[in-house]
Parts: sequence; C-alpha cells; structure tokens
Amino acid sequence: MSVGDFPDFCRKHWPRISADLMEGNYHSALVRRVFVPKPDGSKRPLGIPTVQDRMIQQAVAQVISPLLDADFSSRSYGFRPNRSAHQAVETMETGWKEGRRHAVDCYFKSFFDTVNHDKLMTSLREKIRCRKTLGLIRRYLMAGVRLPDGTREATHSRSATRRTTLLLLANIVLDPLDKELETRGHHLARYADDFIILVKSAKAAQRVMESVVRFCEGRLKLVVNRVKSRATLLESCTFLGCQIGHRGKLMWTDKALLRFKQHVRGITRRNRGHKVQDVIDELCLYTRGWLNYYKLSCTYAEVLELSEWVRRSVRLYYWKQWKQPRTRRRNLLALGVFPERIHMASRSRKGYWRMSNNSLVRLALNNCWLEEQGVPNMRGIWISLHYPEQRSVQEV
Repeated sequence: MSVGDFPDFCRKHWPRISADLMEGNYHSALVRRVFVPKPDGSKRPLGIPTVQDRMIQQAVAQVISPLLDADFSSRSYGFRPNRSAHQAVETMETGWKEGRRHAVDCYFKSFFDTVNHDKLMTSLREKIRCRKTLGLIRRYLMAGVRLPDGTREATHSRSATRRTTLLLLANIVLDPLDKELETRGHHLARYADDFIILVKSAKAAQRVMESVVRFCEGRLKLVVNRVKSRATLLESCTFLGCQIGHRGKLMWTDKALLRFKQHVRGITRRNRGHKVQDVIDELCLYTRGWLNYYKLSCTYAEVLELSEWVRRSVRLYYWKQWKQPRTRRRNLLALGVFPERIHMASRSRKGYWRMSNNSLVRLALNNCWLEEQGVPNMRGIWISLHYPEQRSVQEV
C-alpha cells in the first residue's frame, strides 16, 4: 500500500485497528527486508514496515518520548526534541578549543541487530506502566521479516530489524553509558548509536577506550567493533559525516563528498530519460538538503568547486537531451551562439562530459541562464546559510 492510498484505507478500517490496539491484540505485519550497499562493498540489512505500522510506531514514539526524555543525559542528541546532529557535531569543535586533541572513536557491531530485548524492555517498564503498550513495542521488535525472494524469516530476541520510528530506543539502551562517562568527567557526544569521547592525551584515550569496551560488552551486553574502534587524534576521527580540519574548523569528510557526487551523478545520469526540469527540481531539493546538513562546515573554496561541478553535470544532461545535431543547432542558436561557430559544437563527436565543458556550450548554458532554469546556486545557498543578512548576494 502506498502512502497516498493509506488515508482512505485508514478511514474505512480504523475502528477495527483501534479496537485491536486498545485490546492489546494488534499484530504488526512482516517487515520488508532490503539491502543497502555500503562504501566498503558489503550490504546493510534494513527493514521497511508497512505504512500502517509506521504510522502506529510514530504515534507510540510521540507518546513515550516525553516520558523518557527527561532523564536522558544532556550529551545525547539523537531523536530528541530541540536537539540535532548539528549540536552533536559542534562538540568536536568545542573540544578542540578546550585542548582535547585526542578522541575515542567507538563503533558497535550491528547495534540494532544485537540489542538485548530483555534489558530494553526492563528499562521501559520503569517508565511505562501500560502493559498493552509494552506488549505492542515487544511485538514490533519481534516482527518477522519478508526477504526479497518472498520467504519469511522470524526475528529472534537478539536480531531486531532497525525500525526508523523507534530509533529513540537506542537512547534507552545507551543512556547508562552516557551517565557513566559524565560521572567520570569525560567530554562526549552521542547521536543514536554513534558517539565520540574527547580527551587531552593519547594515554588517556587508550585508557578510556579499554574502559568503554569493558562497560559496553560487560554491562550493556553489546558487541564493540574492535576493528573500526580506535583511540587516536581527533583530526583522524569522523563523526556524523564531519571531521576536524585545518585550525580546528569543522568540515565534511571525503566519504560525505564522494556520496554527494555519486548521488548527483545518479540524478543527472545521461540515460535517465526524465524531463530536464524534473531533474533540476530533484537536484535542487537534494543539494539544498545536503548543504543544510553540512552548513557548519567551513569549506567555502570547496563549495565553489562543487557549484561549478554541479552546473557542468546539468550541462551534460542538456547536451544528452539534445541528442541530434539539428536539435543541438536549434537550441544553441536560440541561446545566442553565433551561427558560423555552431558546427564546432553541434557536430562534434567528443564525449558528453567533455562537451559539457566546451566553450560554446558554456557560453550558451551560462551560469545565469542555468540559475534561471532553477539549477541550485551552491555558492549563494552557502552564503545565505552562513551570513543570513546577505541573502540578496548573487553569484556573478
């Protein structure tokens, strides 16, 4: 069922669904298993609940979140009201200014697949008295999985599929770790299952690393990824796609930049066959979202390079759409290219990417024209995010 079809279905069947929920008899549908490629070539298993289950999970999350949030550590930033990934990332810059140049970069091995359900439910019972709500959460954690080949697979007590709307339960599991580290006076930030601890020396980092591993594996019954976890210089650590760069300034990571380019290449893929305006609208939406997330990054020079690269990708898409020489000639003429020079571009056999940087193509599809078509001006967006009072500044 699509999201668009759900409202009509809900109006018709809500009395029955509501009655099942109130009586404690509601059972979730199977979760669809998908595998998302990871940068290292492996695949991450994710579970996609039905639209109905997502709605109910979100309702549960909105009700129990205020009951749980009050006691959470102030160093926890994920899936909490008035807190964000930006606040968590700023901790790295603050720690650098305070002289904390070493860090413990710790990773869990399949955190959402190895959470101990019994410990999680025990923690929930301390705050939630409704047995029916607790039973509903337990059933969601134990929902079966439908694999891509159509077969079904049971979810065991220690192999939960990651639920997007119930990620706040990670705060319940890891809150004892936050408070333990705060009690020891450590400077840390955590967002869901990602966290970083900042210290002032390499010796302290190694000591804290060993202590954290013992605490997580002993008391929390979690599995620490000893291959990826390390005690190292803060400049070598990445956290939520960011790292400390020159002079302690925040910047996006190389992996984040690579993912951005891969996504833009997918949007502007020359054999995609979509209307140019649809491609530009999708590109604008993605680019603005990406810059909004990485707006704390002090990388103006890199933004200028990315802005030109994005425009070149759009020129490539236009050139592909104007596939026939006569179509290219007609469009170049309409955009003001001199007729006696058009044959140098319209009948060229050079590759699409090379032609996207051709002087005549750049003259016709110039920056101002592309911006009029809606192509995102990354430089302008970056300036408006860092200097709101200069929103009227435009790219020359």
